[in-house]
Formats: sequence, structure tokens, C-alpha cells
Amino acid sequence: MALAGSRTSGPRATGVRASGVPGRRRIAGAIGAVGTGAGPGLALAAAGVGIAWLTHRAVPDVPMLTAAVVLGVAAAHTPWLRTRVRGVCRPGLGLAAKRLMRAGIVLLGLKLSMADVLGMGWATVVMVVAVVAATFLGTWWLGRRLGLPGGQPLLIATGYAICGASAIGAVSAVQDSEEDDVVTSVAVVTLCGTLAIAVLPLLQGPLGLADAEFGRWVGASVHDVGQVVATAQTAGGPALGEAVLVKLMRVALLAPLVAAMAITARRRGNTAPGASRPPLVPLFLVGFLAAVTLRTTGVLPDSLLGAAGVVQELLLATALFGLGSAVHLPSLTRTGGKVAALGLGAWILIAAVSYVGVLLTG
Repeated sequence: MALAGSRTSGPRATGVRASGVPGRRRIAGAIGAVGTGAGPGLALAAAGVGIAWLTHRAVPDVPMLTAAVVLGVAAAHTPWLRTRVRGVCRPGLGLAAKRLMRAGIVLLGLKLSMADVLGMGWATVVMVVAVVAATFLGTWWLGRRLGLPGGQPLLIATGYAICGASAIGAVSAVQDSEEDDVVTSVAVVTLCGTLAIAVLPLLQGPLGLADAEFGRWVGASVHDVGQVVATAQTAGGPALGEAVLVKLMRVALLAPLVAAMAITARRRGNTAPGASRPPLVPLFLVGFLAAVTLRTTGVLPDSLLGAAGVVQELLLATALFGLGSAVHLPSLTRTGGKVAALGLGAWILIAAVSYVGVLLTG
């Protein structure tokens, strides 16, 4: 799928990726981008997030992150706005899609306490690991069999297996993925995750799942945290609690997956001449693990965790608006059928594997 513009209009062209000394130059590049043209795009993204927040407030079943993606796509195709999206706003939207995504992933770690995860029992932990592994490998294999281009099979497999758009953003950062592959993957994962909000509650009765079992099934099979909450809350508090804990187990597997992808990219050694090799452990992954450790210690007050959760959701919503604004719907027809087939196949796969896992650990 092509971008709303060209391949050179994404993060690479806006100075988001830097070579040389990774830490200081990337920070300097981000600061410089804000001062040299990122303002209009960031302002547009902030306005989009505001509308997404109002949409969620008006219709709680619509997660803010899902609304942000949809609004980004809409902005890119609104006649009086799309020229700005593809032009003056592109640097800021590209900055949001990459830099703010990483910052949001770091803060996502503050939602994860390893004590809570291990408290679910080793049987549940093993079930979650098996579901993630089967979904990732099965989706990746199917995507390659369907002949999807570039890194789309890997990114879609990551999004289904771990935590939707956040996982796609994390892996794309270490794999140096093309932006069109990223936005296509985010689109299909977000769409299927949104459909789960409506479909899965209808299946609880026919599948014979008690409320707690339904919660574990939702946590193991739905992609984004917000979508998990929206789906599981239909079965009450016990289901919601189980769903969130199982979902956070999947989030915990983001760190080893990203580290493995970083090692793979480093061994490939396909960086441009004069550019630095991908870091063995990306800085945002270090931040994510530090945040998990900090949450596990229990030293942070609930008020601070609550504020960090709000900031994390706003950062991810801004990033997803930026990604959505890079989607070019007319070009979706080139691979649309194959992407839809992979999305449906992966959705059935993760729902089936997680259902069996819940029954075995029930």
C-alpha cells in the first residue's frame, strides 16, 4: 500500500532516524524537528486526539486509540485537509508516529507489575506464552504464503500476538520498516481488534464460558489494551480483571520479542554506509523494562500511576493519529484482499488457540 505522498515523506525524510551517536543525536534531532517544521503536524495530531477523546467520552465502547487511528485516516482523505496532511503537516505527523510511539511504549511498562502477572499462576503464564508463540508464527507463515510485501507479515504477526499498534511500532523501530508496511499493519490489526468488541461478547454464551473464563479469553485474544477493556467489561468486573491481567502478560512478552528483532536486524547488517548499526538493546526497550521494574517495586503512588496512564494513552493516541494520516485508501486495493485474508485468518487463529488454552487452564 502506498503512502499519502511518497515513501520519502515518512520519518526517514523528517530527520527522525539519526546516525552516529544514537542517544544524543536522536534527542537533538527530535528537538530540532519541533523547531523546524513539526509544529503544524503536531498541532493537527493534538486536535485529532482531542476529538478522539470526546468520541470516547460520548461512546465509551469506542477506545480512544481506535478513534485516533480512524480520525488520522479521515484527515488524510478530507479534501480541504489532505494537502496539508501530505505537505506542511507531514514532518510533525511523522515525528508523532515514531518518537511519541516510543515514549508511549516506555510508559506502558508502568501498567505491568510482575507480581500481579505471576499471581495468575504458572499454568496461565504458559498458556499465554503458547498463544503468543502460535499466533506470531502462524500469522507470519500465512502472511508469507499469501505473498504480502515487505515487512507486513512480521508486523501484522507482532500486532496480533502482543499488543496491537504499540507492538507494531516497537518492532518497526528496530527493523527499520517501511512506513507503508507499518500503516497497513496498524490498519488491519486495529480493524480486527475493533470488530472483536462487538463479536466476542456474542460468543460467550454459545461457547459456554463463565465470566472469568471469558475475561481470560478476551485478554489472550484481543490486541489493544483499550479494546480488551471495552470487550471484557460487557461480562462484569471479574471478567475485566482477568482480561487485563492476561493482557498484561502478553505485553510483558514485548521486551524479549523486540530484543530478538533487534539482534536479528543487527546481524543482518543492512544499514546504509556511514550509518550506525541498530543498537543491541533499543533505548525505548530499556525504558520499558525500567518502568516495569519500577511498577513491580510498588514505590509509585497510585496518583502518579494514574497520571502516567493518562499521558501514556495520549502519547499513543497522537502516534496512532500520525500513522493513520499516512494511510492512502485508494492504494489499499493493491494488497487489500491479501491483507484482509491474513487479518481474518490471524483473528480466527488467535481466538481458537486462546479458547483452547482457557479451557485447558480453566
